[in-house]
Amino acid sequence: MKTLIPTNIITGFLGVGKTTAITHLLKHKPQDEIWSVLVNEFGEIGIDGAMLKSVNANVREVPGGCICCVAGLPMKIALNMMIATTKPDRIIIEPTGLGHPEEIINTLLGEYYDTVLDLRATITLIDPRKLGDSRYTENANFQDQIALADVLVANKTDVCGEPERLAFDNLVASFEPPKQAAFWVEQGALDAAWLDLPRTDHSVKNPQHHKKNRLSPQRELYNAAIRLPENERFVRRENAANGFYSCGWLFQPEIQFNFNQLFGWLSGADFLRAKAVMHTNEGVYMFNAENGVLSVNEVPLQSSDEILDSRIEVIDDKKILADEVEQVLLGVIIK
Repeated sequence: MKTLIPTNIITGFLGVGKTTAITHLLKHKPQDEIWSVLVNEFGEIGIDGAMLKSVNANVREVPGGCICCVAGLPMKIALNMMIATTKPDRIIIEPTGLGHPEEIINTLLGEYYDTVLDLRATITLIDPRKLGDSRYTENANFQDQIALADVLVANKTDVCGEPERLAFDNLVASFEPPKQAAFWVEQGALDAAWLDLPRTDHSVKNPQHHKKNRLSPQRELYNAAIRLPENERFVRRENAANGFYSCGWLFQPEIQFNFNQLFGWLSGADFLRAKAVMHTNEGVYMFNAENGVLSVNEVPLQSSDEILDSRIEVIDDKKILADEVEQVLLGVIIK
């Protein structure tokens, strides 16, 4: 009898810490198992795959939209290639924070995949501080990411207080039937045992919203390891949908940035979200900013050689002044 591949969707809105949580899981997975990750990002450049290289993950990326859109073709192609090439013991799917997981679930339960994958619990991460912010609570995708969860996880709890804990507990208690489980964690510290909780069927609050507001990928697939033509020092890519905007840059690997100047700019940058993996004069660093709060991590030496270029992506709910941002980036280049 053919063994089905355990598969989980880990979802959550922009900046909730999905990539950090998946990195934690990969660091603590059984040594003898191969885990593969399918990553989808709203932005066109693709940052999360580069971030996951720090844990030597098998990653396939579909940037530039929602992987379930355009009849699910981008997702199916990427997933099929990943299964064929990595032969994983487990698959984790990370949809864009602006995406809707319902059609992804439907695809994974549909014809062909029902004989290949064992779809287990969908885990939705929540920043409890956002439960009092109408920009999030009134967002249809935010609502349905929570509705479709089998497991709800409050993340970033190290910066939360008692009112946020109460808001999360009230949310968990509001579901009938109840969720499989709910947890309160810091730094995306998911327990791998939660992945094996069962999947259940759920009803969404906004069943037609995603069909009317598709985040269609600009390209069917994107190769994260692609190199720029030698005569191009960088490229810029932009995307917009559902009231959100993204702008990303990819730079040749020999271009080096001033770490201190880059750090200073990102610390004060007024974007909902900014992510980067950059070659700097102090090494290769990952930058992760949400609403002006910046975290920085050095890429280990054994992984930094795999980072073939510098990438940065910014996302906002207002149009991004791309030319101005680009001039800032060009101004902090050392060589």
